[in-house]
Order: sequence, then C-alpha cells, then structure tokens
Amino acid sequence: MALSEFEIKKIEKAGAAFLAKHRPPLNIRSKLDLGWRLENQSVYIFEIQPVWNNPEEYQSLDIAKSTFVRSQGVWKLYWMRRDLKWHSYKPESQVTTIEQAFNVVSQDQYGCFWLMT
Repeated sequence: MALSEFEIKKIEKAGAAFLAKHRPPLNIRSKLDLGWRLENQSVYIFEIQPVWNNPEEYQSLDIAKSTFVRSQGVWKLYWMRRDLKWHSYKPESQVTTIEQAFNVVSQDQYGCFWLMT
C-alpha cells in the first residue's frame, strides 16, 4: 500500500529538518552536498559530488535507506557497505517514526553512514 499524503508530508518535514542541520556550508556545496529522496516506501539519504574526471557532471551516492513496513508499523534502517549492497543497521535496525530514522543516521553511533563525524 502506498504512503498516504499525510505520511508523505511528515517525511518531507523530517527530511527538510535533517538537511537544515547537516548540509555543508554554501561555499562548498558545489564540491559536496546532501540530499534525500522518497521512492515508493523507502527514503534514501545521499551525497552529491562532482564526478572525479568531469567536474561539470554530478553524481549521487546513497549512504542510508529507511523502508517503511506497514504491516509491522516500523521503518527498517539500512546502510550501504563497500560491496554496494544494503545491509541492516545493527543493533538499531528499526524504529517507529521517520524522525527517529533520520535521527539514527544523524547520530551514526557505529560510523556506518558518515566517513567523518
């Protein structure tokens, strides 16, 4: 079942708050920036940076994913490992709200999402 308009608005609000707190300063956003997107039942957090051999072109690199499982009423959290596959973020692999999901990524207690905290 698709997310409701209310749920989407809640995600948008939480995503905007996350970016307001974590985006780099304006003067370096052309070199490194953050974003998020909603695809079906999943919220992705990603870095945006220029392609190394073509600075006019940008690429997005996913760093975190949270998927809503309606039947369980939880958001499952994942991180992207070097093998470019999603892995459950343990020990906090699920939360009950999207705000908590963004907060877990923000805190990054185990150093999985951010290279430097």
